Amino acid sequence: MMAQKVTVALEDDLTGGPADETVRFAFEGTDYEIDLNKKNARAFRKLLAPYLEHARKAGRVSVHRRGRTAASRQRSDDIRAWAKQHGLAVRERGRIPASVVEQYQAASER
Repeated sequence: MMAQKVTVALEDDLTGGPADETVRFAFEGTDYEIDLNKKNARAFRKLLAPYLEHARKAGRVSVHRRGRTAASRQRSDDIRAWAKQHGLAVRERGRIPASVVEQYQAASER
């Protein structure tokens, strides 16, 4: 067995020389990161300091998927049962192919 050693060398995103750290920050809802040497990281923090002194920490905004309603689950069950009766292959779980849903809707409109 052969061992490998992987080395990650950071490059300062401003000056192009060696960087000492990755600074992470967020602005207007977007997360950023920048690799900086000690001098540039210190300057970055110094520029932000007056704003951070007066700012308040905000909680993270999380995006929640809406839960499925009983009606949507029932509709999916109905489509699956209809598809099986008509010899169409559908999985027991997961997304129902659009073509199957379209066929179901067309048959239901008759």
